[in-house]
Amino acid sequence: MREIVHLQAGQCGNQIGAKFWEVISDEHGIDPTGTYHGDSDLQLERISVYYNEATGGKYVPRAILVDLEPGTMDSVRSGPFGQIFRPDNFVFGNCLLSTCHCASQLCQAVHLNCKRTALV
Repeated sequence: MREIVHLQAGQCGNQIGAKFWEVISDEHGIDPTGTYHGDSDLQLERISVYYNEATGGKYVPRAILVDLEPGTMDSVRSGPFGQIFRPDNFVFGNCLLSTCHCASQLCQAVHLNCKRTALV
């Protein structure tokens, strides 16, 4: 069996990733709360490749979402499938790119991401 950790980085990566999770969740019969409502055993056959099964039969994407500023994460969280992700898997800095030095913030984001990836 294989397992994939999905890494989404930056505004574009997180917007594309959010849409990816909407589509793959629909294909597997997973609703926005992480509950299976499908109608075929095939939908659950390889679900563990992308999802962890949590308590209560909920499915949680094996994903890490990274950005230097929290705005993109807020947008993903408030989207249709925003509540399906583990809150711990949102990794972001605390600056606006227009008001900070990108190099130091990039180092911070890489460090946070490495720590989070090790935990998944």
